[in-house]
Amino acid sequence: MACLNVLLSPPSSSSSSLYCVFCGASKPAAALSLADSSGILPTASRRSWLQSSLKYHKNARSRRRLEPLSSVFPAERAEVSSVQDLFEFICEGPLLDKVGITPEKVLEDVDKWLQYGLHLSRLFQLNELFLNLAQKVRLYHYYIPVFLWCEDQISQHQLNYKQGEDIPPLVIGFSAPQGCGKTTLVFALHYLFQITGRRTATLSIDDFYLTAEGQAELRERNPGNLLLELRGNAGSHDVPFSVETLTAVTKLTKEGMKMKLPRYDKSAYSGRGDRADQSVWPEVEGPLTAVLFEGWMLGFKPLPVDVVKAVDPQLETVNKNLEAYYEAWDKFIKAWIVIKIQDPSCVYQWRLQAEIAMREAGKPGMSDEEVEDFVSRYLPAYKAYLPTLYSEGPNGSDPEHLLVIEIDEGRNPILAN
Repeated sequence: MACLNVLLSPPSSSSSSLYCVFCGASKPAAALSLADSSGILPTASRRSWLQSSLKYHKNARSRRRLEPLSSVFPAERAEVSSVQDLFEFICEGPLLDKVGITPEKVLEDVDKWLQYGLHLSRLFQLNELFLNLAQKVRLYHYYIPVFLWCEDQISQHQLNYKQGEDIPPLVIGFSAPQGCGKTTLVFALHYLFQITGRRTATLSIDDFYLTAEGQAELRERNPGNLLLELRGNAGSHDVPFSVETLTAVTKLTKEGMKMKLPRYDKSAYSGRGDRADQSVWPEVEGPLTAVLFEGWMLGFKPLPVDVVKAVDPQLETVNKNLEAYYEAWDKFIKAWIVIKIQDPSCVYQWRLQAEIAMREAGKPGMSDEEVEDFVSRYLPAYKAYLPTLYSEGPNGSDPEHLLVIEIDEGRNPILAN
């Protein structure tokens, strides 16, 4: 493993040295090039990592913040100047209490935090010694705490089985609105499991959409219902196929057991989409430790008809379709992560940002008007079902195995009110 060096004395000191927290090697800081692109600390700056985090109060546990974080990474660089600064920054994270991690535990495992931060930095092609504030928050206040919570849930799950018994993978459900970063979160978690020697499978509710032919039949059966004209809402998924896939993947408990995971091609048929050909489905092999299953409407509970009709009369059919989704999806999920947003209108802004970025990169992207039309087909469901999801938890969930993460408009975790 490459060295991760932290500065043990003030940069201006003639005796400054860099110490690798993994291998223990040290060398004089003065011997290092100031322009080294690998992340060596410049000796000109006296600011510590924590001192650069000006958007936070000194004590984050006072539950006060100066301003919400932006999802746009600032250009200014911040330094990792000591393990102590790293420890203090981690302890300011809003999720520590939620995931049951004490400052003492952080101190005990600080080398593990550094190791995970290093791996994630490389995954996202970041310079681990020059992370800016938004990047530090994303890694050390969000992805790593959630990973440690997942590890704890897996340990609890495995205790339910006797020695020698086949242990099915723990299915962890991620219920989060579109555009809030759930796919990237799952990507990061999957990678951390991989580099720590455990096999996981990733699935999305998108993988269970009806085929193009099935979607056309759904439109014909529901003429004039804009919520079922395109894929997305309850009714546009292949429920039997969902059950078949989730049942099979949870049986991958032994070495050599393999299966292919379905994938959906959203670009097919001019963007209307179709199930991808099986030749491009990824293959997974057991034994699996966990299945990471994400979707914007996971855990939604059917509501009384008068409630959904008050939101949008077209939701009545969607609500009826939703009755089959507990058996299709939710009953397989034994641990839940719910990413909570304060205002569903954020979904439009997030989707718009994504499409603008795609267009600027020269890739096909929806126009602003198309984005508005696309998101408008999901907003009724958000308005109807999110309040119950947030107040009661996902359908069939156990509060002991539920993590609710409230995020701001920058997609960063915040302390819940």
